[in-house]
Amino acid sequence: MKKLSKVQLKQQAAVLEAVTALEQQALEALPGTVQCWFSMEYEAFPGSLLVRLQFSSRPYLDDAQPQLLLWQKKLSALLLKKGVVLKDMRKHLVFTLSGPDD
Repeated sequence: MKKLSKVQLKQQAAVLEAVTALEQQALEALPGTVQCWFSMEYEAFPGSLLVRLQFSSRPYLDDAQPQLLLWQKKLSALLLKKGVVLKDMRKHLVFTLSGPDD
């Protein structure tokens, strides 16, 4: 695996902090939340950022789905505080049942 540059390490740290904060909020506010995780391609950042909020079962996911836009706004605000601007916040957060290893 290629070693990350200093800029890429800063990007990763900023995203990790924002995603961790979002995960804490979700664990408190959304029943059935398991974890929050992300993937991105550094060359296409921030456009390639995809954050996934994982739920334990379909009923929890279905109950949370109407709140997706609210959580997308929360992610966008958390990243903005870190200096990361998302052009279309709707592309960067999804609710899922899949984990990082699925």
